[in-house]
Amino acid sequence: MEYNNLSDYDYYLPEELIAQEPLRKRDSSRMMVLHRANGLIENTLFSKLSSYLQAGDILVLNNTRVIPARLIGKISGKDIPAEILLLREEYKDTWVCMVKPGKKLKPGASVDFDFGVTANVTGYAEEGLRLIKFQSSEPFKEVLPRLGKVPLPPYIKKDVEDPNQYQTIYARENGSAAAPTAGFHFTKQTFDQLKEIGVKWTYITLHIGPGTFQPVKADDIREHVMHREYYRIDAETAASLNAVRKKGGRIIAVGTTACRVLESVADEGGLFYASDDWTGLYIYPGYRFKAVDAMLTNFHLPRSSLLMLVSALAGHKLIMKAYRQAVNERYRFFSFGDCMLIL
Repeated sequence: MEYNNLSDYDYYLPEELIAQEPLRKRDSSRMMVLHRANGLIENTLFSKLSSYLQAGDILVLNNTRVIPARLIGKISGKDIPAEILLLREEYKDTWVCMVKPGKKLKPGASVDFDFGVTANVTGYAEEGLRLIKFQSSEPFKEVLPRLGKVPLPPYIKKDVEDPNQYQTIYARENGSAAAPTAGFHFTKQTFDQLKEIGVKWTYITLHIGPGTFQPVKADDIREHVMHREYYRIDAETAASLNAVRKKGGRIIAVGTTACRVLESVADEGGLFYASDDWTGLYIYPGYRFKAVDAMLTNFHLPRSSLLMLVSALAGHKLIMKAYRQAVNERYRFFSFGDCMLIL
C-alpha cells in the first residue's frame, strides 16, 4: 500500500507533550526501540543505548553548530521592529535570510541593530528569502555572538537558560539555524560506554536550515520539494564507513540530517565517497535505502518531511503505531524530547 497522502502523516499530539526545555541530565531521556524485523516496540532509556549496539557498528553524528542567527532590530528611520534570520553566507558579509515583516523589508530597505550594525536588503533570493549585506565598524562575524540569539523552533515558547543547551556536546562546525537534535542525548559517559563495547563513531557536517521545521503543504507528498542544505563528508570518514560496511557492521545514522548526507553520498553498492556539496534529497515511503542500516532520531512534527523519512525506514504502519503508543505513554516530543532507535 502506498502512503502518498499528506493526511497519512497526521497524528494527535496533546500540546503538553511538546518538550519546552531539555532534561538536566541529557542521557536520562526515554528511548523507544523499534525492531523492524518483527515489529516489536520496546520502551527503555537512552542510557541503555549500548545494550542495543554491538562491536563493529559505527554511529554517524552531525557536528554542525548552531550560530546566533536570530537578529532583532528596527527598520531604519522607523519605530517598527524587524527580525532577520541568517541562513547562509553567499559572500563576505552578505547572507541569504528570512525576514519579518516581509512586506516592509524589500530591496532598498535597511534595519538598524545594536553595536552599530546595519543590514541592507540588496535583493531577493529563492522562495521569498532576502539577500542582505551587513555593515559594522568591526568584522560582522566578531560582533554576531553579542548581537544575535540562538534561534529556537517555533514550538518552543521560552528561551533556554544557556545557549549551549541547544547544542550537541560535539558541535564544532558553525553554520546551522537549527540543531541536530537526535544528538542532544549523548554525554561523555555515552561515548565511554560505546568505546568499551567496540562501537565506533564518526562525524559528517550538514548545516540545517529552518525549512526542517516547516510542514509539507502538498496534499500529494510526492509533489513536495525539499529545501537544500550544505553538507561535507571527508575522505577519512568515508574510508571508515567503507571499512565497517565491508566487515558487515551496521551504519547507524544519528538523526535525519546524518541520514540524508549518508544517502546522498553512497553509491548503489552502499559504499561512500568524500563530498562537499548541497543536498535536497527527499526521502519518503518507497525510497530504497542504500547507506543507512539503523537510525537514532527524535519524535517529529505531524505532516513533516522528517516523519516521512522515518516512515520510509521503519514502515508507515509501524511508525504510526509507535507514535500512538508514544502519546499514550506520555513521551516528550520534538527537539528537547525523547528519542527513538530504529533497528
